Amino acid sequence: MKKTKKILLSSLVLLSIWSCNDQLDINRDPDLLAPEQIPLNSEFTGATTGVATISGSSYALIGGFWAQYFTQSATANQYKDLDDYSLSSTAQIITTTGPGSNGAWDSMYDAILDLRNVKKNALAQQNWNYYLMATVMEAYAFQVLTDSFGAVPFTEATNPEFPSPKYDSPEIIYDGLVANLKDALSKDLSSSSTTVIPGADDLVFSPLVYPTLNQRMEKWTEFANTMLLKLYLRQTNSRPSVAQTGIQQLLSSGAQFLQADAAITQYIDEANRSNPLYETDRRQLNVGTNLRASTTLYSFLQNNSDPRFAKFYNAGSSQNQGDFENAANAGAAVVKLQATDPVFFISKAESYFLQAEAAVRYNGGANAKTLYENGVNASFAQWGVSPGALLTGAYAYPNGTLDNNLKAIITQKWISFFPGKGYEGFFEQKRTKIPAISPVPQSNIAYVPGQFSYSVNGTTGGKFPKRIIYPITEIQSNANFPGLKPITDALWYDAN
Repeated sequence: MKKTKKILLSSLVLLSIWSCNDQLDINRDPDLLAPEQIPLNSEFTGATTGVATISGSSYALIGGFWAQYFTQSATANQYKDLDDYSLSSTAQIITTTGPGSNGAWDSMYDAILDLRNVKKNALAQQNWNYYLMATVMEAYAFQVLTDSFGAVPFTEATNPEFPSPKYDSPEIIYDGLVANLKDALSKDLSSSSTTVIPGADDLVFSPLVYPTLNQRMEKWTEFANTMLLKLYLRQTNSRPSVAQTGIQQLLSSGAQFLQADAAITQYIDEANRSNPLYETDRRQLNVGTNLRASTTLYSFLQNNSDPRFAKFYNAGSSQNQGDFENAANAGAAVVKLQATDPVFFISKAESYFLQAEAAVRYNGGANAKTLYENGVNASFAQWGVSPGALLTGAYAYPNGTLDNNLKAIITQKWISFFPGKGYEGFFEQKRTKIPAISPVPQSNIAYVPGQFSYSVNGTTGGKFPKRIIYPITEIQSNANFPGLKPITDALWYDAN
């Protein structure tokens, strides 16, 4: 693993929030400045958009199939290896093999390289604002990486002294991310260096929405706290005592969590400046019908007369997951994507669902119903609709057993990740087994709407994918590569 170059998304001049649209260009030239010379404000923007670009494209596509939001069109073949679970270590979607390609591995590490440089320079300057911002984004990037691949380079990653960085276990990575977040949160933001002040370069919490620096730093603090909550909850199976202790300490400390979206919303309908999933699937492939409605999510929304249904899919039927060899599916509904769709790091809805789960598991259910309903309302509002009677009907909070309450929370969280955060829906389904896995094919009359179904053309003998395969670049160049892991090999946070 060789990570010494600068990522392709940095630039040096930011004149206004609209000039920041240049940061959304995924085909820019590398920076030529020495690492310590790169201005904090330009490098942070490039790194942040780097994380958004790769999480919103490669990870969004893999996750969208494996969270069963969409399935491969029967009239094309672009994503068959995702839909039938035959993804290999040479797949371009996970490794960078040529100009303009965006690999889930290489591109994320490129962004992390920049984020770590921002942290290093911010620490040297005692600029605690950028130190916190970069730490939060680094935590987000590594969480997505390790939850996708398992063990990955962390402690030695992006360091030119280690051309073959060791692979760290997810436990070490999570502990490191938690420690880093706590360290950044401990800094006195009021005494931060004022040499460079975050402004238009902050695409996550824009000055147009949060005019004062204090307002923006308050949001970044909430983002950090919400990341801590997420990291702890992801460990409910693998390290239950760590999860419980961490969350209870977080709650008792009075930590404030996001009540707003942490997202990039500045995408425009121009080449290389649009939403990454739209850019990758619709503009670069020049095919608008690859992604078809999976029976899994389609049937659940339809069965509950959910108004988000019409926002997610165009007119047409659904297609059973992975049934791309069946010509009868040519009329399956196409997934709706827009060039200006935001990329959410943590949405308002996700934050509320995280808080609701924490309340149910570790705080006696205090305020869980309100938090759940806030999450549902936020998810619907994101699409310009309201849940209406669903909140007292099909989507009413159970106020019942732990299992029933969690089923409601995680199911709605799963829906809220559509279309670009399917990777989180995939992670959460493995951790919680929600939605449940269907014991019958989707073609069976006994199929229950919303249950996960094994791909009709699956290549793994009935076993669902559990991880992304390590890229060929690591196999070929990293002396510390730990060996290939099967796509069906469970990761540490998976439910038994």
